[in-house]
Amino acid sequence: SRLLCWVLMTEHMHLLLALGMTAVQPALKRRTKAMTSAAARASATEPRFQRTWMPGYHDRALRREENIVVVARYIVANPLRAGLVRRVRDYPYWGSIWN
Repeated sequence: SRLLCWVLMTEHMHLLLALGMTAVQPALKRRTKAMTSAAARASATEPRFQRTWMPGYHDRALRREENIVVVARYIVANPLRAGLVRRVRDYPYWGSIWN
């Protein structure tokens, strides 16, 4: 699998993934949550970071006719639509294979 773009918002995150041939999406989600939770706990200065993720998630598969770059731009523009910044480049918590 390959992470194409991501944005970390105040209470959630968006990922655009290209699943590998043998990747199983629920397993990938579990591994992602486990790794990010461990990293958050390791970097926490206060013990209040006991739980990083809420249960569950929402996923959506792209149709073949959807333009993947347009979808990626929509994802990384989330901070703009939320009014957190005036330009995407001003927001520090995002990344893309296209930047």
